[in-house]
Amino acid sequence: AGKEYVGIVRLHNAIESEAQLARAIETLTGALFQRPPLIAAVKRQLRVRTIYESKLVEYDPERRLGIFWVSCEAGTYIRTLCVHLGLLLGVGGQMQELRRVRSGILGEKDNMVTMHDVLDAQWQYDNNKDDSYLRRVILPLEKLLTSHKRLVMKDSAVNAICYGAKIMLPGVLRYEDGIELNQEIVVITTKGEAICLAIALMTTAVISTCDHGIVAKIKRVIMERDTYPRKWGLGPKASQKKMMIQKGLLDKHGKPNESTPDSWKKEYVDYRDPSKKDAAAVPRAVSEVERAPKRKRESESESEEAVTPPSPATPPPEELSKKEKKKKKKEKKAKEAAESGGEQVELASETSTKKKKKKKQKEVEESSE
Repeated sequence: AGKEYVGIVRLHNAIESEAQLARAIETLTGALFQRPPLIAAVKRQLRVRTIYESKLVEYDPERRLGIFWVSCEAGTYIRTLCVHLGLLLGVGGQMQELRRVRSGILGEKDNMVTMHDVLDAQWQYDNNKDDSYLRRVILPLEKLLTSHKRLVMKDSAVNAICYGAKIMLPGVLRYEDGIELNQEIVVITTKGEAICLAIALMTTAVISTCDHGIVAKIKRVIMERDTYPRKWGLGPKASQKKMMIQKGLLDKHGKPNESTPDSWKKEYVDYRDPSKKDAAAVPRAVSEVERAPKRKRESESESEEAVTPPSPATPPPEELSKKEKKKKKKEKKAKEAAESGGEQVELASETSTKKKKKKKQKEVEESSE
């Protein structure tokens, strides 16, 4: 949430005109580098902060004081901004006074009260049972989130989100138009109570066309746990598991014991156990391989040959075809190597016979001489 300030800057020396200061203030807008001052509540490291808008309100040349208004990102140091203003003008400067005018969507003219108002409102409620003054003084938290895009969740999904469950599309009841990807949104109940702040993982268009998936990622949970009743663990399998725990067929953690029936051990898959999760994933992977589209050559070869059911010991036909291809490639390479080797042997024999003939001719010539 952005903030707005009205501040007074004191310049160390006089400047030519008021317009020069106004130009310098307007120059310091956009993304600026800032290092927090010596006395600061944060680590003194260089960082970038954005100034959205700034303007000069008034300038007194005699006292060298300038009043300015600035709208900036949260975490901007106005003290540092005043120092930069002095450096830009070449005369030096420092901050004299500062007042925050707005923080988020709350301004200084919007329902501002004193601590005495809070005490009086509490006294009015305690003694006269009249909460109208208290309601005017203390605003609900949702007042801060009225500018956010909203997702309305079903009552059955509220407590699960408070415990950190993912915000899934089946639990969404209504959604606002104009939700963009990675935008900060607020998740609310049907009564308008804020559940959490979240980062949108789907746009409005995607939400309207899909029927499953994760809509948003939780950023901060606002609602207290168990404000709404628990609605998970009420399915047929979960209910059966609870009954078996009560009867002693499972231990208190829901794991098998000595009296657990064999049918339960075979049928039930505990997805929290990584070994069983992998075992459950194996048949699905096998079925996906079987469903994969076959190549044209493989389908032709299968149509020519008689289809035989593969035994569990023999590998699947795709692996056999791969092995056959590898064998054929090796045989081709061996043949090429043999042919190239044969040609080299023939060439070597021809060169050796030529050398012998030359030697004989030389010997004959020498003997004739």
